[in-house]
Amino acid sequence: MKHTHFFFKAASMLIAGLCYGCSSQQSKQIPETAPNIVNIINFVRQTEPRPINITDQDLFNTTANQLKLLQQYNLKGTFLLQYDALINADYQALMHEAEKSGSEIGGWWEITQPHVEACQMTWRGAYPWDWHANVGFATGYTPEERIKLVDAYMQKFKEIFNYYPKSVGSWFIDAVTLQYMREKYNIEASCNCRDQVGTDGYTLWGGYWSQGYYPSRKNAYMPAQNIENQIDVPVFRMLGSDPINQYDCGIGGSVQGVETLEPVYGAGGGNKQWIDWYFRQFTDSPSLNFQYVQVGQENSFTWGPMQNGLSYQTFVVDSLVKQGKVKLMTLAETGKWFKEKFKFTPVSSSIALEDIKPAERKSLWFNSRFYRTNIIWENSSLRFRDIHLFDENLESFYLNTPGTSTQCNYKTLPIVDGFNWSSDTEVAGLRLKKVVDGVCSDVKVMAPQVVKQDDNSYLITTPLQDGGNCIVMLSEKNIQINMKNVKGDYIFLFSADKEKTLPFEKMDNKSISCNFNNFGYHIDCTKGEFVSSDQVNNLIVRPDKDGCIIVDLAQRTPKDI
Repeated sequence: MKHTHFFFKAASMLIAGLCYGCSSQQSKQIPETAPNIVNIINFVRQTEPRPINITDQDLFNTTANQLKLLQQYNLKGTFLLQYDALINADYQALMHEAEKSGSEIGGWWEITQPHVEACQMTWRGAYPWDWHANVGFATGYTPEERIKLVDAYMQKFKEIFNYYPKSVGSWFIDAVTLQYMREKYNIEASCNCRDQVGTDGYTLWGGYWSQGYYPSRKNAYMPAQNIENQIDVPVFRMLGSDPINQYDCGIGGSVQGVETLEPVYGAGGGNKQWIDWYFRQFTDSPSLNFQYVQVGQENSFTWGPMQNGLSYQTFVVDSLVKQGKVKLMTLAETGKWFKEKFKFTPVSSSIALEDIKPAERKSLWFNSRFYRTNIIWENSSLRFRDIHLFDENLESFYLNTPGTSTQCNYKTLPIVDGFNWSSDTEVAGLRLKKVVDGVCSDVKVMAPQVVKQDDNSYLITTPLQDGGNCIVMLSEKNIQINMKNVKGDYIFLFSADKEKTLPFEKMDNKSISCNFNNFGYHIDCTKGEFVSSDQVNNLIVRPDKDGCIIVDLAQRTPKDI
C-alpha cells in the first residue's frame, strides 16, 4: 500500500473523611440523568505460575480478604471466577458467602487446562493457566471450540450456583463468544481491559476511553453504529485510567506504563493523594449520560501489595455512596441499567481539568458510537492528542480464525494517534497554531471552560492570550471549531514523527481517504479545508473565512477521491 506523507490507616481515613463525608452520613439519591457508576470487581484465578513463590493458598486468601473488605463496609461487589477457581470447593463456599452479602458471582474468561479438558479438547499451554493470548484466551480457539468452552463453563456454573451467570469479563473477549453468551445464556454485561499498548503482550487501542459501549457483531472491541449490527451486551472498560497521564505513559516506546486505579500501583491506585484526585475528577466533572469506573484487582497480585490501596479506595467509595455522589452497582446491574436506558451506544466522557502532577495539564475525552477524541491542554497550548474512528464493518482478526500469536491486537481506525505516532523527539498531534508571514508559531492559551450543552455535546471555550477564543463543539457525529474575535490567521497543524507510517492515502481540500490494515475509511471537512504540507507527516486544517472548521466523523460510505 502506498502512503502519502502529509502530516499514575485509620488516621488517614479520618482525615480523608473531611473531604468525602463521614461514613455515618445518610445516603442521598443520585440524579438518574447522569449517574457516576462504580463497580467493585475482583476477578479470581486458582493458580498463578508467573511469580513462582505465589501459592494457590495465597490467591485464595487474597479473595477472602477482598470479600471481608466488602463486608466491613456492607458493600456489594462482583467476583468473576476463572474455570479453575469455579470448580474449587473452597472458592465455591466463599462465593456462596459472598452471595449472602449481596455480591454477584460471574465468569472470568481466561481459559485454563481443566476448562479445555472439560470440553474433551487438548490443552496447549505450558502451565495449567497460561497467560499467552493463543492459549489463555478464547481468541486462540476456533469459533466452534469457543462455543464448547461457553457451554462447559455455563453448565458447571449452573451445577454449582443453580443459575447461569449474568456477567462475564476478560482482558479481551471475541464477538463470537460474547454473542453466543447473550443469545443462549442471556448475560447482561461484560467488561474488558482499559486501553493499553503491549502490556503482557495485549494491545487494545483506540476504543471507548473508559465508560461502556455496545460492540459490533464483527468485533467485540469496536462500538457498533447501528442497532441491527450490535451485540446486545454492553461492555465496560476496566481499571480506571488516569484521564491525563495514562495515555502518554511510555510515549516513544513500544509498551505503555501503568497509571490507573489498580491498587497495586504506587503512581496511581495505591496512592491516597492520587485516589482522592481521581474520584474528585470523576464526581465533579460535567459528565454526559453517565460515568463508569471499576474498583478492584485480580487476586494474582496477592493481598499484601493491594491491601492499602484497595482498603482506602473502598473507604472512599463508601463515603461517596453515602453522600449520593456515586451509585454502587454490580456488573450485571450496570448492564441491565444500561440496556434499559440506551438502545445504542451513548455519548460519554472522561474529564480531568486538574492535574495530580506539577505539569498541570488538563484533558477531556469524548466518546461517541462514531469516534473518540481527546483534547489536552499543556504548557499553555491546545492539542488534539487522539482521534480514532469506529466502524462496525471492521472485522476483528479473530472473528473466524484463531489467533496463533502469543500476543493480541484489538485496534480501531486512527486519524490522530498521539502515542503510536510519536517518538522521543516528536510528539504527534493536531495543534492550534498561528501563521505570521507564512511561518507557523505557537499559540498561548489560557484555562478552558467546559460547558455541557446537552447529553450528547460539549462547548469548550479556550481563551487565547493574544485575544479571542478557540471554541470547540464536540457532538456525536462531528467536531466543530470556531475561532472567535481573533486577529490573524489561525490553523490546526497535524504533525507526527517522520519515521512513522501513517494511514493517509489520498487527500483533497475536503476529504482524506485512509487505509489501516487493509480497511478503507475517510473523514470529510464540511467547513474549512485540508491542506497538504511540504513537510513529511504534516497536514494543515484551515478554517473558512468565518473562522469555522467542521470535520464530519460519521460518514461510513467509502469514497474514491
